[in-house]
Amino acid sequence: MTETALTGVPELSDTPSGSKSEQAYQSVKARIVEGTYTPGYRLVLGAIAKDLGFSVVPVREAIRRLEAEGLVTFERNVGATVAGIDPTEYLYTMQTLSIVEGAATALSAPLIDSAAVARARAVNQEMRECLEHFDPVRFTQLNQDFHSVLFEHCPNPHILDLVHRGWNRLASLRSSTFRFVPGRARDSVEEHENLLKLLETGADADAIEKAARLHRTATLDAYLAQTT
Repeated sequence: MTETALTGVPELSDTPSGSKSEQAYQSVKARIVEGTYTPGYRLVLGAIAKDLGFSVVPVREAIRRLEAEGLVTFERNVGATVAGIDPTEYLYTMQTLSIVEGAATALSAPLIDSAAVARARAVNQEMRECLEHFDPVRFTQLNQDFHSVLFEHCPNPHILDLVHRGWNRLASLRSSTFRFVPGRARDSVEEHENLLKLLETGADADAIEKAARLHRTATLDAYLAQTT
């Protein structure tokens, strides 16, 4: 650990896990995702640098990366602030994801065995337990884990790529929709169970695709109802 010549603040040395810029990026992003830095929160570079034990330079580089990802915005006379959800982008992303993820789930269905269904149901049970002391970030991660079991068997790599792009886009827009519509979480768990029953009973592709698509659009509808 060294000490900066300008501030006297101890700096963490570079580690095998990444440069100071990478460490600052991961730290600030985690605080945004976890909700420690809420939408509109002003990101004061000097304060963050002091907190991390870095100089301002790697923090500035980290903030620029987060701006490129849409998690941070710059405003004149204000500086860097945590971005909120862009309603239009969220709408388009969810609409697209409902279509491609529904298709991917339907195409995966014949390839999903009982072990995969059991794995998905175990994740859904964790989500159910998460409702008792609701943690939207944890719930969102479990939600992605659940759906990954259902769509990752998709034999069409182009559709699967579009699904991954959709999930990544959601992550850049906001850490968790369930932070804004927590009441949607309980319905989501029940809809998951319905999807699993369709898979277990050998429902046809159209029924599975429709259920997966409506599950996604129901979350979108809940968010839009909350914000309009």
